[in-house]
Amino acid sequence: MARKRKIGNAVCYAILIIMSIIWLFPFVALVLQSFRGESGGMVNYLVPKQWSLANYQFLFSDSCKYVRWYTNTLIIALAVTVLQTMVIICVSYALSRMRFSGRKALMNIWLVLGMFPGFLTMICLYFLLKQMGLTEDGAVPGLILISVASSGMGYYVCKGYFDSMPRSLDEAAILDGATRAQILTKMIIPLSKPIIIYTALVAFMAPWCDYIFASYVAFGHENGYNVAVSMTRWVWTNDYQGYFTRFCAGGILVAIPVTILFMCLQKYYVEGVTGGATKG
Repeated sequence: MARKRKIGNAVCYAILIIMSIIWLFPFVALVLQSFRGESGGMVNYLVPKQWSLANYQFLFSDSCKYVRWYTNTLIIALAVTVLQTMVIICVSYALSRMRFSGRKALMNIWLVLGMFPGFLTMICLYFLLKQMGLTEDGAVPGLILISVASSGMGYYVCKGYFDSMPRSLDEAAILDGATRAQILTKMIIPLSKPIIIYTALVAFMAPWCDYIFASYVAFGHENGYNVAVSMTRWVWTNDYQGYFTRFCAGGILVAIPVTILFMCLQKYYVEGVTGGATKG
C-alpha cells in the first residue's frame, strides 16, 4: 500500500513538473528575447547569441513614448484600485448588513445585468464619454470613470465575506453608540483584510490588462494609449521584425508589478477568495 502511494505521488509530481515547464516556457522565452542584441524578428533559437540592453534603452529613449503609456496605465490602475475598492466595500456592506425595501430586487437586477458582456455597451459609452471630452487625448480619466461607475455590481464575493461575519458584532457596537460608518471603518474593515486585498488586486488587474475598451476610447491618439494598446500598435502598424524584441522588453516591464503584487499578497488573495465563497 505504501509503495503504491509513493508511485502515485511520483507520477503526480512528474506530471506537475512537466505542466510547470510547459506553462513557464513562454515567459522564459520572453525574458531571453528581451535581452537579444541581434537584429531581426522571431528566430528559431531560444538563447540570444548577443546579449544587450538596447531594447530596454529604447523604451526609455526620447524616440519612444513608452514611459508616457506606462504612466497612463499606472494612473488608471491605481485610481481604479482605490475608488473601485471603496465602492465595492460600501455596496457590499449595505447589502450584507442592512435591510431595506427593494434590496433583493436590486441584487437580482445587478445579477442579471452582470450576465451581459461589457462590450455590448461600448458604442453607447464611447459617445457619452465623447460628449464630456473624455476620449482620445482625454482617455485616461474616461477609462477611470467607466471602471469605477460600474464597480458596484462586483459586490458578490465581498458581500459573501461580510455575510460570514457574525451580526452580533454590529449589534454590540450599536448598543455602545457606534454609527454605521464607525462600524464599517473601525470593525468590519480591520477584520476583512483578505477580502479587501482580493478586491483591490482584481480592481488593479482589470485596467492594467485592458485592451479592447482602452483602444476604443483612445481612438488612435498616442497620448491616450495604455501599454496594451501601444504595444499592439507596434506589432500592427510598425515593422514587426524590428519591434519584436522591444515588444518582449515592454512585456517584461508590464509583468513586473503584477508579479510582485501576487507574490507578496498571495496569502491574502487565497483567503479572500475562499472566505467570500462560504456564504452569500
